[in-house]
Amino acid sequence: MSTENEGQAVPGDPTAPSAPPTPPVPPSAPPAPAPDPAPSSAPASEPTAAHPAHPADTNAQGAPTVQGAHAAPEARAAHAAHAAPAGGWPPPPPAVPSWGAPHAPVPPAPAAPRKRTGGLVAAVLAAALVAGGVGGGIGYWAAQREDGGTGSTTVSSGEAPASFKRDPGTVAAVAAKALPSVVTIQAKSGGSQGEGGTGTGFVYDQEGHIVTNNHVVASAADGGTLSVTFSDGKSYDAEVVGRAEGYDVAVLKLKNAPKNLQPLPLGDSDKVAVGDSTIAIGAPFGLSNTVTTGIISAKNRPVASGDGSGGSNSYMSALQTDASINPGNSGGPLLDASGAVIGINSAIQSTSGGFGQTQAGSIGLGFAIPVNQAKNVAQQLIKTGKPVYPVIGATVNMNDEGEGAEIAARGTGGASSVTPNGPAAKAGLKPGDVITAFGGHQIDSGPTLISEIWTHKPGDSVEITYERDGKPATTTVVLGERTGDS
Repeated sequence: MSTENEGQAVPGDPTAPSAPPTPPVPPSAPPAPAPDPAPSSAPASEPTAAHPAHPADTNAQGAPTVQGAHAAPEARAAHAAHAAPAGGWPPPPPAVPSWGAPHAPVPPAPAAPRKRTGGLVAAVLAAALVAGGVGGGIGYWAAQREDGGTGSTTVSSGEAPASFKRDPGTVAAVAAKALPSVVTIQAKSGGSQGEGGTGTGFVYDQEGHIVTNNHVVASAADGGTLSVTFSDGKSYDAEVVGRAEGYDVAVLKLKNAPKNLQPLPLGDSDKVAVGDSTIAIGAPFGLSNTVTTGIISAKNRPVASGDGSGGSNSYMSALQTDASINPGNSGGPLLDASGAVIGINSAIQSTSGGFGQTQAGSIGLGFAIPVNQAKNVAQQLIKTGKPVYPVIGATVNMNDEGEGAEIAARGTGGASSVTPNGPAAKAGLKPGDVITAFGGHQIDSGPTLISEIWTHKPGDSVEITYERDGKPATTTVVLGERTGDS
């Protein structure tokens, strides 16, 4: 409860009974009744029914003051004692009859002006405003009534229960369990400048493999250095096991890995629904072990991203989330409400970096590689060190959008855009065909088509809808494969 009003007196309750004094022996002649005190005019600031008290304001030190406050009860008692006749008689009447024989009647005490009740209410209301609510005001008034207005108004709160525990499934509980398995990655290139950056990864298995983004470790892949730091502050050197530029996935392995590693559980990204809760863990702008929350905003969002060099682009049919993701979150896990990994945070959409900004920041549009895809890639990299990509054996136009993915007239270096005897050729596709759907998902561009192809495995049979000379048709393609990045 607020103590901003501490030290200010509040008038006592005018209806409270006073303690009955012991009546003195009456004199031989009854004294003349004391004249009624002449009513004095109320001060200009005193609240009346026609002129209520002003609201509470604050002094220069921030302590609230109440305009129109009455004098303290002690001051009024002193004034009454001064106005009484010499000898202090008659005494104030007892609120209840004295026990024993009746005593001589005494004149009634003048009734307290009703307008002072208005002052009490005004003081209580002012306290309520300052304290922040009716409950605060009532608590302040009750404290003053209890100790006569001379003590502290501070009310101590009870201690938190010693048995307080965070229930399983809460963000705090999920984060506490996951953080020891999330690492911050420092990558430095092998050049003289030692350039690099900070990213995130997570423990994949007990052998010491760490899954992250390719673009997090790309600068250190050739002759650079990598270090991994856990949430407890312990650091380990690491090396690259394999990288997949197209998927933007990489696998590291710790040197001298500890024996108590706890891999994060992997969920099923195919079962994720829009609106599901998400928890992202990473090191945005180098702030390690940062936890943010959100929801799944969309699924199967085609995303094409690059590493800034223009030489290596990645494509994903991403999970979109509004959990705050910033530079440094890359490679970190996107968890569901149970703490299982459903994606790898990889990219964000942001406004242009104006106003002196050198790095983009989160505007609530983050994208993660679905964990089902990332798991397949990680297993390939751990097994062979090289990625394997499903392909249709056709070159498509990567610039046009909105009308589908058109098979180009010519391929790279003037070669045929449809690989002879390849998957597309066997399915009957030709240059100029426009692919509009792949596996039931709408296709609006070349990057979208690649994103959808890479959600499958080599050997999968997928139905394709396409247009030739403005006429729709369907066919089935059996995906081929390509090993390594080209």
